[in-house]
Amino acid sequence: MNPRGAVGAGAAAVGAAYWFMMSPYSQTLGRFPYRGPGDERVVALTFDDGPNEPYTSELADYLDQEDIQATFFQVGKAVQRHPEVTERLRSAGHVIGLHGHTHEFTQYLRRRTLADELRRGLDAFGELGIRPALYRPPWLLRIPALADLLHEHGLQVVSGEFCHLLEVAQPSPHRIAAQALRSTRPGSIIIFHDGWDGKSADRSATVAAVKLLIPQLRAHGYNFTTVDRLLDLPAYAQV
Repeated sequence: MNPRGAVGAGAAAVGAAYWFMMSPYSQTLGRFPYRGPGDERVVALTFDDGPNEPYTSELADYLDQEDIQATFFQVGKAVQRHPEVTERLRSAGHVIGLHGHTHEFTQYLRRRTLADELRRGLDAFGELGIRPALYRPPWLLRIPALADLLHEHGLQVVSGEFCHLLEVAQPSPHRIAAQALRSTRPGSIIIFHDGWDGKSADRSATVAAVKLLIPQLRAHGYNFTTVDRLLDLPAYAQV
């Protein structure tokens, strides 16, 4: 094979691996719901990688003001750092889902380390008397062992669609909100990030974008719900 052909084959292999293991849409490794029924103009706002202060609380303040309940997929080690924020969200009616424990990429590539991530993450929530039934993998990464491990822990995996592909890099709030509005459909599950890999990070652009987006979605006739209600799944298991 000539060098150009080898490069092309390598790129194709990388693209295929991404689709199978990290695409929001691939169902190859098992059911991975990224959108709910499209019969009503309703969407679910979701936030990954937190809690991360002060941004998670700023989002909570605004959502409470607007009487909107969202779904927060949280990282175990961040929950241990800010347990009061997770408790506040749960008390306000927001749904708390599992987003791993360390959010370190290599921990999600093998069955043994993935099993440890799920166990430690659930243990972190268990300290607060919470047992999430919903799981979103960091980077949406799935491996063949995931389905069996989720079954063991009574978890349902959930995908979604990114509000903006570069939102984690914090482009302008107007760019984030405009892209999110363009891509929203009835039943959309929209992914934002209120943290960064379970670490502290500036998420002021995300907070501002949410404040721009919600009035625009309402002007288009949308209402808001949580992922469990949208997909008709349990939010929590018995502790």
